[in-house]
Amino acid sequence: MKAAIWYAKKDIRVEEVDEPTVHAGDVKIRVAWAGICGSDLHEYVAGPITIPADTPHPLTKRTAPVIMGHEFAGEVVEVGKDVTQVSVGDRVTVEPMITCGKCKACRQGRYNLCEVIAAFGMSGVGGGFSEYTVVSENMIHKIPEHMSYELAALVEPTAVAMHAVKLSHLKVGDTVAVFGAGPIGLLTIQASFLAGAKKVFAIELSEERRKVATKLGAVAIHPAETNVAEDIMKQTNGEGADVSFEATGVPIVLEQAVNSTKMGGEIVIESLWESKPKLDANSFVFKELHLVGSIGYRNIFPTVIELIADGKLDVSDLITKKITLDNIVEEGFESLLQEKAQVKILIEP
Repeated sequence: MKAAIWYAKKDIRVEEVDEPTVHAGDVKIRVAWAGICGSDLHEYVAGPITIPADTPHPLTKRTAPVIMGHEFAGEVVEVGKDVTQVSVGDRVTVEPMITCGKCKACRQGRYNLCEVIAAFGMSGVGGGFSEYTVVSENMIHKIPEHMSYELAALVEPTAVAMHAVKLSHLKVGDTVAVFGAGPIGLLTIQASFLAGAKKVFAIELSEERRKVATKLGAVAIHPAETNVAEDIMKQTNGEGADVSFEATGVPIVLEQAVNSTKMGGEIVIESLWESKPKLDANSFVFKELHLVGSIGYRNIFPTVIELIADGKLDVSDLITKKITLDNIVEEGFESLLQEKAQVKILIEP
């Protein structure tokens, strides 16, 4: 079968590999659609970041090269011994976290904070950028018949946004600022409205992405044409945003978020960083700001599947391009780097 394999920074190759085999507790999936995630792009541009390149991952005991892809959905074609909750023919999506189940975080049910957490399609095992893949039964979530595989492939990034909003103290009637209108940012806009936000600002350089944000009901701001903090203060009668979500991983944007958030407000960081930003601690002290980090998700996939399937979260506008696996580098990764109009690119293996 064909698969897209990460070897090193800027080195992803589509190659013929053996189909994965099923062992006890495993489920084999024919991948229908898979999405390129922002973290995939980080690994392509600046990796290895989380991919174990030289030292084996403590949980998977594996290193690169690795088949990438952790946002995907498809049909079950084979199940291993002892699998009881999944059957051949089931339509499914995958929660790609691999955890130890033993550390303090896992014992508390906060498995996304596992001390040795691994990611399917990253940590030496994977992945969804292939014709077939095999995962443990506990990673499987069934999807309803009326839900398309394309939308099911967006459950994973939607869960990231939903988890960030759930971690925040966003209240009904609050004003929200979302910095970055990429896939996670746009999904955070929708999740904020769903949680009761009255107004959501979307700060984004790309005109095309600002248009999508506006379509979702946000007030779009072009950060290169205006002072973001002054603009938000003006539109909120000098108050600022109650909650700001940082979804870019760009240091100057974090500074904008600090200046745009009201006294006693909250900033939620849901992006991964290639660099270490400098924080002015006094800016937090003098405004008594709350800073929250959000990573991945936990115990939320069933809710997200239901919200998307029932149309309460319309994620279809995020899909800007569909390609085949053979074209994943030029039409996928390079396209995301060069074309700011792209939001979510889906791959059909």
